[in-house]
Order: sequence, then structure tokens, then C-alpha cells
Amino acid sequence: MTNLASLLVSSARAHGERTAVRQDGTVLTYAALEDASARLAGLLHADGVRPGDRVALVLPNVALFPVAYYAVLRVGAVAVPMNPLLKAREMAFVLRDSGARTVLTAPPLADEVAGAAAETGAGSLIVEASAFDTLLGGIPPLHGVAERAAADTAVILYTSGTTGTPKGAELTHHNLLSNAVTCVETLFELGPDDVLFGGLPLFHAFGQTCAMNAAVAAGAALTLLPRFDPQQALEILRRDGVTVFLGVPTMYTALLNSGAPDGDGLPLVRLAVSGGSALPVEVLHTFERAFGTVVLEGYGLSETAPVASFNHPDRPRRPGSIGLPVRGVELKLVAADRTPVGPGEVGEIAIRGDNVMKGYWNRPEATAEAFQDGWFHTGDLARVDEDGFYSIVDRSKDLIIRGGYNVYPREIEEVLYEHPAVAEAAVVGVPDEHHGEEVAAVIVLREGERTTADLIREHVRRRVAAYKYPRIVTFTDQLPKGATGKILKREIVVEQPAAT
Repeated sequence: MTNLASLLVSSARAHGERTAVRQDGTVLTYAALEDASARLAGLLHADGVRPGDRVALVLPNVALFPVAYYAVLRVGAVAVPMNPLLKAREMAFVLRDSGARTVLTAPPLADEVAGAAAETGAGSLIVEASAFDTLLGGIPPLHGVAERAAADTAVILYTSGTTGTPKGAELTHHNLLSNAVTCVETLFELGPDDVLFGGLPLFHAFGQTCAMNAAVAAGAALTLLPRFDPQQALEILRRDGVTVFLGVPTMYTALLNSGAPDGDGLPLVRLAVSGGSALPVEVLHTFERAFGTVVLEGYGLSETAPVASFNHPDRPRRPGSIGLPVRGVELKLVAADRTPVGPGEVGEIAIRGDNVMKGYWNRPEATAEAFQDGWFHTGDLARVDEDGFYSIVDRSKDLIIRGGYNVYPREIEEVLYEHPAVAEAAVVGVPDEHHGEEVAAVIVLREGERTTADLIREHVRRRVAAYKYPRIVTFTDQLPKGATGKILKREIVVEQPAAT
């Protein structure tokens, strides 16, 4: 089995009448999902799509997404999932850069897609997401799955472009298959009776591999939420009997701040998985107490399909740690000159293994810069202890250098989250003529809570070295977030009051 779409074919044979995907009132069994993907594959083939062609997907978390995703792979084409919140100009960049032949979307997004397609010469295929099963019913299915080599590109995921224009990470069929199966067998221990929460965007690596592909590989159910809302999420957790919750840290804080369930209202979640960015330890413990479940944190990137390390369920976990390398993957830490660093020292994470992309699409220079001797260099800083557990310190580009001293924002954010009035926090560096950079904290308060900048500063000052605490503290109603809910520090603008 080399084509990722074979996961669906295998599960349809073994679990045909079981629920595969649920989106509120729309329920697809594995047999129905497999049939719909085969029919849409037939439509794509009739439209001229052939193996190796790129097909963009512009869809939210609706039942049509997995149908379209596996249909594209089924014909041997390369899926290019895109954030449905992008505007035409942003979509056009991805279409042009990937050389996408066509775009598959739904009517609410058709206008933006049409503008982007017209600008780039790509075709567009519009399918009514709420009635696709009826619309596809008369289309002859494309039987079988196109044979692809393990090293062939299956998906191109465009990075968020924090260091410039987005780059397309080429993930192979082997990358995605191995990572999905690892999630099923050794990380989440999934079976056909599991129900996975599908609130993570499916166009992103985390939601795509750990939710959708893992669910299909296990014959489990995936219940979708098109756009994350904590109250709707709680309703889905209860209604659909979710057993595995997957989220980013801001989802955990949103659920806690919306009012945790109590008594008989507790969802039947046996496992919660966090990734995307560091989960504050205080949030982890508070969530576990409120929801009565275990939270396991992992780490990865779009370029690593995505899971590279995890707190494995069959081993002691380390709150605040990203755990150990997963099956088929190696990690190491290196200094700025890319020489190894020892236990307890801070170094950049380098990764090699089954999960690592083949490179950046049409970016040979960027690919060469990211790889050295077969190791992918992530730009993330971490420590490793004597037992091999890794702990993220920060992104190398987020590091603050104040007066010659290194300040890691995550360390300060952990302390801020311990304050009872703080709901969310981000620590960033701002230019300072005396120290080079000054430490600034931007804070969202819990509903109904009040405090002052002086009290926040004092809370942190008592817990860290004098050069680390934030001299600048500001409050805001909300922090800027990306599509996955990750806080976007590059978009934070700090108003600088007089430092104290």
C-alpha cells in the first residue's frame, strides 16, 4: 500500500457500515465515503486530472473535505489544501506557486476562488458541500487507486510564511502513511470504536494527519466542527461521544474559560492531545482536573507530516515536555554552528526519519538551507534531559536578547499563566535603545477579572531572574491567531508605556 488513499479503501472493506465522518446531521459511513471519493475521482479524471497534477482544495471542515482529499489522491494527483479564509490574492500566490491545474471548492467560497483561478489560469470545480452525495450520485466511480511510489509527493502544505512568502512542504505518501499509522498504533492507540474530535483545520498538518488520516487508518469516526467555538465543541464532545480530543493550546484555554463541564456533563474523553505550540503546564493541569482526562503533548511541523515527538501513553509523561521521538524518527540538538549540544543545554532541534518532507516545492535554495547531512533543521530551540525527554524553549526567531542575556518567551509565559487573572499571554521583544530589546507581555484577562501592570510585573519578578521579567505589560481584548488557533506573535503591536 503506497497510495495514501488506500487507507480509505481498506477501512471501507473492513468497516463499511461504521460511521466515518459526521458533520452535525450529515453522517457518512465508510462505504459511503469511499463511494463518494471514487465518484469525485471519476469527475476529476473526466476533467483531465492525471497523476502528478496539483489540485487545490479550498474547503472548511465539512464532510466534503475528506471526500475531495482522498479523491485527489485516488487519481494519483497531489492535494494542495488551502486555508478557506484566504482572499483571492493570497490564493493566487499558492495556485501560481504550486502550478495547480484546478481548484475544488464549495459555493460560499466560489467568488474568492474564481478571482484567484482567473488570475492564474487554473480551472475550478464547485461542489455543493451540503448535497455533494446527491450531486455525485450520477457520476461513474473511478474504481481502484492510482499506483504511486512511496517517495512520490502526495500533499503540498504551504507554511505560514513567518519568514517571508509561504513555502510548499512536499509530503510524500510514505511520510503521511507512516505518521498516521504511528498515531494509531503507538501514540493514540486508536480502534474502530473511537470518535475523534475534528475541530483542527483539515488543511493543516495536525488536523489532516492526527485527526482525519489517523481516524481513517483506524476505522474510527471523525466528528467535524467547521470553525472552532468552545460551546459548540462541548456540545459535540457530549453529543457524539468523543473519546479523543485534539487541539492547540488556545482551544484548551477557550474551553476552560467558557466554563468547564461538571458532574454527569463530563464528556467521555479518554485522551486529549495538544500540539501546534507549547501548552502552558498550568493550563494542562487545570484542564485535566476539569475534564477528568489525561493530556499528552507532542511536537511537530508541517515539514514533518507533522508528529516528531510525543509523550507516549505507555510511558511516564513529563508535563511541559514534548516527550520522546516517535517511531521511525530521530531528534538531536545542535548549536548555531550545527555542532551537537549536550543534555541540559539549549540547542536547535534537528529531525530525520520517515516523517520528514522531501523538500520545499521548487525551492532548492530553501531546501538546501533547511537540510544538512539528511537532518532537517527546524529553527526551534529545546533542551533534552538525561532520559531523552525534549522540552521546547522557544522559536529561535522569538528569542529575546536583553542586555546580552537570553530571555525565552515561553518561560515567562508559563509564569504569567500561573496568575489567576490571566486567560492568555504572549511575550515578545521590542526594540530598546539601552538594552537592545526589552521584554513585553501582552495579556488577555479572564472574564470578570481585574489586575494592573504593576501587579503582573511583580508576580513575574518574584519568580524569575531580574533581567527576565517584563518591564512592559499591556492588556488587550484578544490576541491575533492563525487558522489553527496559534497565537501569531509577529502580528502583535506593543504600545510602549514608560518602563518601570
